[in-house]
Amino acid sequence: MKMFISSRKAALAVATVAAFSLTACQTPAKNNKPAAFAETTVKPAEAHISQRVIGDGLYEMTYSSAANALFVASAQGFKDVNGGMLYRLDPATLETKGETHTDLKNFAMAVEPDGSLFYVTNTLDGGISKVDAKSGKVLQRLMFSEKDKDGDPMGAREIFLHQGQLYIGGVSDPAVIWVVDAKTMTLKTRIKNAGKWVTGITYSPVTDRIYAATGGGVIQVINPHTHKIVKRWAPDDGKEYLFVNLAEDPATGRLFVTDDSKAKTTLVFDEHSGKVIKRISGDALGIKFNAKRNEIYISQRQSKKVLQLDATTYAVKNSWSFESHPNSLLVSEDGQTLYVSVKQDFNEDNSTKGPDSVARINLK
Repeated sequence: MKMFISSRKAALAVATVAAFSLTACQTPAKNNKPAAFAETTVKPAEAHISQRVIGDGLYEMTYSSAANALFVASAQGFKDVNGGMLYRLDPATLETKGETHTDLKNFAMAVEPDGSLFYVTNTLDGGISKVDAKSGKVLQRLMFSEKDKDGDPMGAREIFLHQGQLYIGGVSDPAVIWVVDAKTMTLKTRIKNAGKWVTGITYSPVTDRIYAATGGGVIQVINPHTHKIVKRWAPDDGKEYLFVNLAEDPATGRLFVTDDSKAKTTLVFDEHSGKVIKRISGDALGIKFNAKRNEIYISQRQSKKVLQLDATTYAVKNSWSFESHPNSLLVSEDGQTLYVSVKQDFNEDNSTKGPDSVARINLK
């Protein structure tokens, strides 16, 4: 990713869905297949793909059952553009059904179980917003007080909702994880010394633990009842890692974590032992596990592909190629549709070569 002009914009590379050092992700991708997939025969993609150009600066997506809508967070442009957008799309056709213009830029998303409300991170300004899913209106905001070493707001990157509490990862070294009461939008506590750049967060019903990925290549294991870090997992193989996004298979107790820049791999941790049990080579940014189909999906931003893997054997079942860079992933509630935000390259002046798009992959 091209480095932004100001220190505040430089933090964006970590704070958004992309990893901190994605310089290679904005360069032309090579055609070489990752070593781990070299002996796998990939069948032609059988799923139907539709793709629609939406607007600049697309990042994460979420689905609201109450509104029957796919919402997409947008930061809009980074050159001479203030504020962002929240797009409301028809989940079947990707047609734009509504737009919310926001004074702050939007990145990561989380939704209430009933779909009535969703939450977005306003990364560059160090805060979060609560949004009514039916009207698209911003209802409340909470801005955090922490600053980075340059005096700018600490970036609020990923957001995760668990039992009425929002966990928001801060991008700093050392980082914090803010714990927020979702109903009142008040700060409950801070989990301090959370490592270098908290990049991904998820919860495991298997171990009753919150997992937080960090840019330092460590998984922070957090007790959600005490909000204490109780363990720290690392590959312990002497290599450097920059973890980004997380997914979990609760049936087998496997935790998946991507590294798109340093190790360019997906690691599989055994949640019971904290040990790495599998390495899947190849650039990997977004990752989702689909229990209904026993599949894993990985967005390869540099290679401009999305992979569909058998979750038991890790064999590639299908891959879909794009003209630009697949970024965030979202699996539909019925497990039969995969949504992908697809991003354009940046120019030297921080503008992009065109608007971003959303792709819809029918997995049936």
